Order: sequence, then C-alpha cells, then structure tokens
Amino acid sequence: MSEPIEIKLDNKEVESRLLDLAKRSENLRPLMKNIAGVFAYSTEENFKKEGRPDMWIDLAEPTKRQRKKKGHWPGQILQVSGQLASSISTYYDNDSAVIGSNLDYAAIHQLGGQTGKNQFVTIPARPYLKLTNEDFKEIVDFINFF
Repeated sequence: MSEPIEIKLDNKEVESRLLDLAKRSENLRPLMKNIAGVFAYSTEENFKKEGRPDMWIDLAEPTKRQRKKKGHWPGQILQVSGQLASSISTYYDNDSAVIGSNLDYAAIHQLGGQTGKNQFVTIPARPYLKLTNEDFKEIVDFINFF
C-alpha cells in the first residue's frame, strides 16, 4: 500500500475563521461533520461533472479506443468501474475534517504523473478532491452559523 498523500487547502478566510472559532469553543465536532459533508458533496459533483470549475483533461485517443473495445466508452473519464468514486470516504473529529481514498492509484489521478512500465505513460492531473469557491463559501457559512 502506498504512503498517504496530504493535500492542504490554502484558504486564508476559512483558516482564520476556524482558528477564531477554536478559541471560543470546545466542541467543534458538529462543525467538522458539516465540513466533511461539503467535502463529500463537492467530490461527488467533481466526478459527476468531470471537474469543477475547470473540466478535466480528456482521455487520450488510444485510451478511448481501448475502452471502446471493452464496452466502456463512451463513458466518464475516471469511472470505468466506479471503484475510485466509491472508495472516497470522509472522517472528522473535534479538530479536523478529512476526505480521501485508500486505493493505490487514487493519487495518480488526483495529482497526475508518470506510470506504467518504465514510467512511460503520463497521466494528467484530474483533481477530484477539489473545492470550488462556492464550496469554501459554504464552509464559511457553516463556521459563521456555528
């Protein structure tokens, strides 16, 4: 199994408000549950729309031909079998909200990179764990409500 990859969200407004709230409250678990829910919904939308706000890079023509032979094309870019999308899980506690996948190949699709024999194949990044500005606004709204 591969090492976990951590992607931190760099949103100063969310970070600042969470730190402020943490100073005033002891039980942030309900808030973290809501934030994990935003993560989950956002990820589902990313799979459904194949990228938000920017569309993912299309599949290479040889990949489309290969999938078509196997009866998997036309279809969705990261959902041949649905394993990646269904592997996504969330976790939250009093101090954090996390989303991720336990699949070995999850990171290559999120971040892109070289794979295959002799690292010959280039997989472009197709970030399915990505929040939009609207998602950040929803998180800020939860924080303000809390």
